[in-house]
Amino acid sequence: MAISKEQQSAYQRWEMASFGDERPSTLARRAAEQPSPPPAPAGVSLNSLGLGLPPNVMLPSVEELEAMREAARQEGFAQGLDEGRTQGHAEGHAEGHAEGFAAGGAEGEQAAMQELEQLRTVAASFGNAVAQADETIAKDVLDLALRLARGMVRTGLDVRPELIMSVVRDAINQLPILQQPALLMLNPQDAELVRHGMAEELATGGWRIVENGSIARGGCRVETASNQIDAQVEARWQRLTHALAANVDWLSP
Repeated sequence: MAISKEQQSAYQRWEMASFGDERPSTLARRAAEQPSPPPAPAGVSLNSLGLGLPPNVMLPSVEELEAMREAARQEGFAQGLDEGRTQGHAEGHAEGHAEGFAAGGAEGEQAAMQELEQLRTVAASFGNAVAQADETIAKDVLDLALRLARGMVRTGLDVRPELIMSVVRDAINQLPILQQPALLMLNPQDAELVRHGMAEELATGGWRIVENGSIARGGCRVETASNQIDAQVEARWQRLTHALAANVDWLSP
């Protein structure tokens, strides 16, 4: 069957020059007639996917996707690290604040307890000092009162020597029972006063007055068969000061 010239392609056309013709013109013509090879695919055409996108728009390659994924991972890691640091700093700050507040509260409470204990010690010391002062003042007041009383007694005996009769009556009344012999020892000056002032009383009780110069005026000594009473001024004063736990001697200035 005959094929028309128009229907013949470059591969269908046969010419004699096709065999062994190595002329440059022939080689150039052959190269021009050969179809150009398809370009290497750098990506996938979006039009080939039927998405209706503009022409020449290419999807990223696998390497580009991997690079984008790595960049996103690095960005996420950096953001997470920063957020983690911020949160950790906030939590650490809050925890440190709580610990510091607790430690400060404990130290403040301990300091307050120490100050309170010091105040208690001061109060106790002050109380002891006040008690000692009161005791010292009371002792001083008592000593002063005894010295004043001693001076008044001495003066009173000199001014009113008849007071000896009251001393004699008090000494006789201290006897539980009167047994003979009953002796009343007095200073010679007081003996004269007692004889005139108590003669009847002494005669009724069977008393005998004995003058004794060693007995100071204002005092006496009573002796019976079973009892002795020392009513001398110095002896009575010593009993009084002993009862009051004082140390004011009768003979001291």
